[in-house]
Amino acid sequence: MGAIIKRELREYFTLPLGYVAMAVLISFAGEYYSQTFSSGVSNIAYVFSYLITVVLFVVPLLTMRMLSEEKHQKTDQLLFTSPTNITSIVLGKFFAAIIYFLIFDFVMLILFLNYYIFGSSPDFMVFLGNSIGFILIVGALIAIGEFISALTESQVVAALGGFAASFVFWVVNNASAHTENETLLKISSWLSFSQRYENFAEGIFDVANFIFFLSITATFLFLTVRVIDRKRWA
Repeated sequence: MGAIIKRELREYFTLPLGYVAMAVLISFAGEYYSQTFSSGVSNIAYVFSYLITVVLFVVPLLTMRMLSEEKHQKTDQLLFTSPTNITSIVLGKFFAAIIYFLIFDFVMLILFLNYYIFGSSPDFMVFLGNSIGFILIVGALIAIGEFISALTESQVVAALGGFAASFVFWVVNNASAHTENETLLKISSWLSFSQRYENFAEGIFDVANFIFFLSITATFLFLTVRVIDRKRWA
């Protein structure tokens, strides 16, 4: 798994897409930070909440190449017949993407510390809650994107599918807000990423929400392994 993680991280920082995605994230983070700071608000939660929208677009662009590119370049058979098992390959690609976003999370820490430097008194627990919630959502989106990437060799299809799935999970609660069907409301509320993120945004650690995001991530990683394994034996 370690070799896969190193390989993927190397590609993130040698291919233009990795630098462009990081530049986009940092640019939007800086813009949102300057807006909140100039308005006298020293709450990093606002910056994180705006960034989630950006992440809905960025994550599918990064995950679209995870497995579809291997198929397109006909290197998937070589990779999947290597001594490394399928689970290690899927997890290696996943953790490499997580590390990529952890690097960006460090940038958010620098922005948060600027509040202290310029005399504000921000709440560290709010920053910690948002950081953890941010990584949990990103992890779930990465797992979803990797699963969709395993279904097709077209990176465009993988990107569009990843964005569509991410968008649905984020707005599902709002989309069903006007219905009177209680069962549908409960299901949409349970699946809603945005609603489950609210406690993290306020610095509140809800174990149920923590487990939910980990469960979504684990489920889609498992499905990715099964899809690849089925295609390999087919």
